[in-house]
Formats: sequence, structure tokens, C-alpha cells
Amino acid sequence: MALSTQLNDVLDQLSQPGLKLGDLRAIAKEIKKDHALATGLWAAGGLHPRLLAALLFDPKLLTEEDFDRLAADLALHEPAERNQVADWLLANQLSKDKRLVALMESWERHPSPLMRRLFWYHQARLRWTGQAPPPNTESLLDSLEARMAEEDPDVQWTMNFCAGWIGIHEPAHRARCVALGERLGLYKGDKVSKGCTPAYLPEFIRIEVAKRG
Repeated sequence: MALSTQLNDVLDQLSQPGLKLGDLRAIAKEIKKDHALATGLWAAGGLHPRLLAALLFDPKLLTEEDFDRLAADLALHEPAERNQVADWLLANQLSKDKRLVALMESWERHPSPLMRRLFWYHQARLRWTGQAPPPNTESLLDSLEARMAEEDPDVQWTMNFCAGWIGIHEPAHRARCVALGERLGLYKGDKVSKGCTPAYLPEFIRIEVAKRG
């Protein structure tokens, strides 16, 4: 099947009303990796085509220049869509290839807030499972203390999330994470839905540590 025909067929599927995220995963499972199709879907724009593209790209073919372009494209999305697509790229591309993991770990000071957010979300993911953390916690805490107060809101939230998991799973650094939260006061007093954990670091850490007690 010619790419243009296949691309149009897939776009037609994605335009159906009531499409769910599980439907996207089912389509991706049927297609498997298809970098050319993923590139066409990404170029088509929109949330669902780009989410599906995030599942279909071949991570071995993605370059740093590609991610610069993807980030520039995502900057035009609304924040919730931008973060959702970025998280799918992290889960399905960046974390699947050692070369891309190393690339992502270089994004702490990237000019793009999206790239910086991915750096911090990756660091949080390495910790929330409770496995042995990487040996970079001290340097992360130095960065959190120096820059979190002035960061872009999306990056700031993810940095806070990372600090929370450091405090939960690394007792030697817990007091430092709690003190950071107390000093910045981020998310203190925010209303939280029933059953959800507050984002305010001292409460986040206290509640999650108690669950594991």
C-alpha cells in the first residue's frame, strides 16, 4: 500500500467520533513500527495523529535534530496536549534506546521548556518505582534548590514531582526535600480531589512515606 493511501486510511480512522486512547494503541499494535507513516502522521498535526506517531516512530532512527523539531511543533499545542504527547514520546521512544536516554539526560538546561520537563520527568520515573536510584541525586537537589523557584510552570511542577520521589525513596535526602518545599511554598493550600495526594512537598512526602510504612 502506498504511504499516501495508508496515511489517509489511518487519518480517517483517527477522525472517527469517540476515539479513545486504547483505540490508538490497538491501531499501533496492528501497524507495528513504521517510521515513514509516523512521520506523515506527525506532519498531519492534531492530538491523535501525533499520539499515534509517538507509538510508531522507530527510536533507532530519531535524532537530536528530530526532537528539536518535535518540540517546536508541540509548542503550538495547548499545554495539556503538549505534555500528553511528550509523555508518550518519553515512554515509547526516549526510554527505549540507550542513545536517546543519554540524549534526554543532557536536557537539564535545554532552551526548550518541554525538553527540560522531559529531563525532570525521566529523573522522577527512575525513582518512583523504588528501585536503587541513580547516583546523581546530590546534583539534582543542587539544581532544584537553585532553579525551581523561577522555572516555567510545567517544568516547575515536574521538578517538584521529582523532588517528592527523592524525598520518599531516599531517606538521607528527605529533610532537604521537605525544607525545599517549605521554603518555596509551591502548591501549599491547593485544593486536592478526594483520594489524590497533595503536590506540596512536605505533605506529598509525608503521605507517601506513611503508605509505605
